[in-house]
Amino acid sequence: MKILGVDIGGTFTDIYLIDNETGEQTIHKVSTTPDDPSAGALTGIREICEMTGTDPGDVDYVLHGTTIATNAVLEHDGVATGMITTENYRDVVHIGRHQRPQNYSIQQDIPWQKNPLVRRRHRKEVPERVTADGQVAVALDEDAVAERAAELRSEGVESVAVSFLFSYLNDEHERRTKEIVEEVHPDAYVTTSSEVYPQFREFERFTTTAMNAFIGPKVVEYIGRFKRELEAFGVSADLHVMQSNGGIATEDMIKKTAVTLLLSGPAAGILGGKWRGDANPVDDAGTNVITLDMGGTSADIGIVSGGEIVEANVRETQIGGYPVMIPMIDIETIGAGGGSIAYLDEVGAFRVGPKSAGAVPGPVAYRRGGTDPTVTDAHVALGRIRPEFFLGGEMDLSTDEPREVVRERLAEPLGMDTMEAALGVLQIVNNGMANAIRSKTIQKGRDPKKFALVSFGGAGPMHAADIARELDIPRTLIPASPGVLSAIGLSTTDLQYDQIATEFSMLADLDRETLQADYDDLVERVRTRLRADGVSDDDIALELTADCRYQGQGYELNVVVGDGERVLPVDRVRETFDEIHRSEFGHNFPENPVELVNERVTAYGRLPSSKLVPIPDAEGDVADLALFTEDVYFSVDGEARSFETPFVERAALGAGHEIDGPVVIGEKDSTTIVPPDFSARVLEYGDIELTRGA
Repeated sequence: MKILGVDIGGTFTDIYLIDNETGEQTIHKVSTTPDDPSAGALTGIREICEMTGTDPGDVDYVLHGTTIATNAVLEHDGVATGMITTENYRDVVHIGRHQRPQNYSIQQDIPWQKNPLVRRRHRKEVPERVTADGQVAVALDEDAVAERAAELRSEGVESVAVSFLFSYLNDEHERRTKEIVEEVHPDAYVTTSSEVYPQFREFERFTTTAMNAFIGPKVVEYIGRFKRELEAFGVSADLHVMQSNGGIATEDMIKKTAVTLLLSGPAAGILGGKWRGDANPVDDAGTNVITLDMGGTSADIGIVSGGEIVEANVRETQIGGYPVMIPMIDIETIGAGGGSIAYLDEVGAFRVGPKSAGAVPGPVAYRRGGTDPTVTDAHVALGRIRPEFFLGGEMDLSTDEPREVVRERLAEPLGMDTMEAALGVLQIVNNGMANAIRSKTIQKGRDPKKFALVSFGGAGPMHAADIARELDIPRTLIPASPGVLSAIGLSTTDLQYDQIATEFSMLADLDRETLQADYDDLVERVRTRLRADGVSDDDIALELTADCRYQGQGYELNVVVGDGERVLPVDRVRETFDEIHRSEFGHNFPENPVELVNERVTAYGRLPSSKLVPIPDAEGDVADLALFTEDVYFSVDGEARSFETPFVERAALGAGHEIDGPVVIGEKDSTTIVPPDFSARVLEYGDIELTRGA
C-alpha cells in the first residue's frame, strides 16, 4: 500500500510517500508556485517518484491538503455569485445579527457588508414558505424561480446559492429550485443550504451557503485540473482531500461542499501533531499537546486535550470575518512564518509580519530577488541556518547578504548591534506566537504547564525552545520529518462525514425510543455516503452527539448521546450536559429544563494509515557526530552572546542519544535549535524531546 501526501503551503509544498509494506518513508519539499499551486505539487510528485523509483501507477492513495478555498475567501477572489431566497429575506446576509466585530469601535468594516459574497442586485426572491413545524404554507412559485434563474444567467452570474427560510426542516422547495436553476442556467454551479449544512440560524446558514457558491467553481476547477494532471503523469489512484473537521473527503463530495475545505491545510498539521504526541506519551493519561505549525507564511496553533482534538464552537467559527456553520478544528492562525518581513513602521516601531516574502521573491537568503529582511534572514544572520542543511543543500543559500540587510534596514536605524536586531526579530515573532497560544490555553482555562508543545513546519523547530521557555511548557517534541508533518498528517486520518438535523425538543419530553428513531435515520444517511465511497460496514465507526442548552440560552454545548449506534438513556444525556456545562462555565443549573436543538452523527470510514517506524538505537558518543562547529548567537539575559555551537545531522542520531545545548540539528526539511539552557533527547520513533535545564 503506497500512500502519497501532498500539502501546499504559502512558501513550500511538502510531499510525503510511504510504502506500508516495506515501511519506507520518503519526504520532499519544493517551492510553491503562486500562480498555479498544482504545478509545484506535480513537480514535487514527479521528483519524489523518481527519487524512490516508484511507478506512478503503483500509488494507491493520494491525500491532499490545500489552501485554495481559504485564499479565495481571504482575497475575495471567488466567482460572480447569485442567491435565490424566500420572498422578503434577501437582506438577511447583509443585516446579520446586528453584532459588530468590534463592539466599541465607531470606525470598522463589517466583512459581509464591505465585501458581500453576493451583491444585493444578485439576491433574488421567490414566493415560498415552509413554517417552523416543516409544513408548506406557501407553495414554491416555480415560474418565478425560472424567471430569477434567467435573470441571474443574463447578469453573468456563475454560481447560485439557494437558501430558504426553513429548509433545514423541509428541503423540498430547495431541491426543486435547484433542478429548475440547472435547467435554465446549465453552466452554473448550484448549491443549496440543505446540502451544505441543514441547521437553524438563517444568517449563518445563508452565509455559509453563499460562501460555498462563491468558492465552489474555483475549487471544482482546481481539483479537476489537479486530478487530470495526476492521471496524465500516470497516477490513477483516487484523490482524497483534507476537510476542516480533520477528516478526509472524496473528490465528488468536495465538489459539492467546497466550503468544508476552508482549514484543509492547517487541519492536517494538527492531526500530525496529535499522532506524534500519541506516540510519545508521558503516562497513561490522554494526550495533552499544543501544536505549533510554523511555515513560511503563517503559524497555526491547535489544542489536543485529553486525547481529543479541540473543535471550534459554532459561535466562534469564522473565516475572514464571515461566520461559517461547518465543523472545524479550533485553529488560531497568525501571520508569523519564516518569510515574515521585519520592518520599521511609519513611526519607527519595530514590527514583524504579517506580510510575508512568500516563495517568490522569498527571504534575501534565497537569492530570488528578495530585498526585505525576514525571520529566516535573521536566523541566517545569527549563524543558525547553514547552506549544507537547508533543503539538503539543494538551494543556493546566501549567508552574507542576510546579515547585511538586517544591519542596513533594522540595526542602524534603531542604533542597535546587528546581532541584537536579528534577535529582536525573533523575539517579536515569538511573542506573537506565545500570545496566540495563550488565547487558546490560558484564556480558555487551560494551563500550558500541563501540556507538551509539538512544534513543526519548516520554521517551527527553530522557535520551539523559545516559545516553551516563554510559556513555561515543560516538554517540547520536535517530530520526525517536522517540515513535512502536515503532509504526513494527511495519512493518519479517515474519511469523515457529518449529518445534522435540527430538532427543537425538551429532553424531558423525549423517550429513548423516539430519540433512537431520529438517529437511525441520520446513521443510515452517513452509512449510505460511505458505502458509495467503497467503505464496508465493518470499516465504519459512528459518533452520536447532540447540541443542547438550558431553556432560554442562546447557544448550545455538544454532548455525546450514543455508544455506537445506540443512544443513551435520556436521563444520562441530561446528566452529561450538566457536567459539561459546569466544566465549560464553572456552574450549572440541574433544576432548569434542557432543550435538545440539533442531532448530529459523525461517521468515519477507515483508511490505510502511516505506521510508526522505530529508528536504530544510539551508537557512540553524540559529541563525535558533530560535522563542524560555528559561532552562533543566542540571547542571554537580554544580550546577544556568541557560542561555539556544534552542527549535527539529525539522520545520524539514534534513539537514546542525548545532547546539551547549544546545538543545531539539521535535516533537509527543517532545522532544530537547542539553546544553551536546553537539552535534547532522541526518542524511539525519531522524535526529539527538548527540556529546559538550569
